[in-house]
Amino acid sequence: MLALVLAVLIGGFAYVAQPRQDSPEHSSNSDAANGTSAARLFAQALGHPTSTIEGNFSPPEQDGLMFVFTPTSPFTADHANQTAEWVRLGGVLVYASERGDAELDRALSVTRLNGFVPSQKQLGNPVLDGVTTTSGGDFTIPLDASPTQVPILRTDGGFPVGYIQKLGLGKVVVLADPLVLCNGYLDKADNGRFLSDLLGLVGTGTAVGFDEYHHGLIISDFAPQAWVATPWGAAILWFLVAVFAGLLLRGRRFGPLVPRPPEVARADVEWAVAVGELLRRSGARALTIGMLATASERAVATRTGLTALPRDRFWNALYARAPELAAELADAERALYGSAGGDAEVLSAAQSLHRIAYPPARDRPRRPTTEEAR
Repeated sequence: MLALVLAVLIGGFAYVAQPRQDSPEHSSNSDAANGTSAARLFAQALGHPTSTIEGNFSPPEQDGLMFVFTPTSPFTADHANQTAEWVRLGGVLVYASERGDAELDRALSVTRLNGFVPSQKQLGNPVLDGVTTTSGGDFTIPLDASPTQVPILRTDGGFPVGYIQKLGLGKVVVLADPLVLCNGYLDKADNGRFLSDLLGLVGTGTAVGFDEYHHGLIISDFAPQAWVATPWGAAILWFLVAVFAGLLLRGRRFGPLVPRPPEVARADVEWAVAVGELLRRSGARALTIGMLATASERAVATRTGLTALPRDRFWNALYARAPELAAELADAERALYGSAGGDAEVLSAAQSLHRIAYPPARDRPRRPTTEEAR
């Protein structure tokens, strides 16, 4: 039974975790509209050997090209500095991210403005061959380009959303809207030409890498394909199969059934003792005295056909109907509130109240009828 429940849970999780046609991190392994698998295939078609950077972060060869799309696993300071140094030694980096990465922005001196601007239509700089306009997302956070950072894409409002910068022997292209390079946008406006121009920043046959290392662990990593396509997935799958088979073949309980002991009904006095002990331990003397007086007044009101609230009306009616009982109850309450000693005095006063509230049957006065009360 346990194995069956475990198998059902795993199957349900695998179903829920199936990869959807969405890639907010713009993975080069995704065929979704916002994925970038087409960019990798396009680079291969142009004669560039391509690779995905996974497992360990290591940029391509020295004069290569690397794409970094929207890191979901933050860059460390070491990785950011390593990337900047790789560019200075001759590498070309295309860094496309909606909000950027704090460490990589620092290492590359990327500054972003606050707020969003419309970016569906982006105007190309003449430095881009054959690129007049590109099409991107609805809104983006624009860049604040410095004098050494040459804008290559601007919005209709003139805000830079892409620039190129020479850094040492290499170049950095920063894009505020990665969608211009994504699968579902390459056939719009001049997006395809723009990707071709970026690949043209390096020579034919130069290695092109796509950073998947900083996309971290996402829900699609637990998809059913990962259970058979990766070593860790296959190992876990075989382990679960072995556990299921073992439990199925064993076919018996883990131990003898232990009967549940029957519940013993507690007497009312036990509950009273428990509540009293809690009140005593918490030092709630005033609360205890108030509870005793209120309970006694309620019991006397029931016996005499009066209402216990409001208290002033109850006492006035009690003195009018049963003056002796009212005087006796008042004396007992005064003794209760005036008990400055220990628990013994409180107990004695409480016993007096109890005798008044619940007198023996032979001493209990007859409850007046409705006619007598009138």
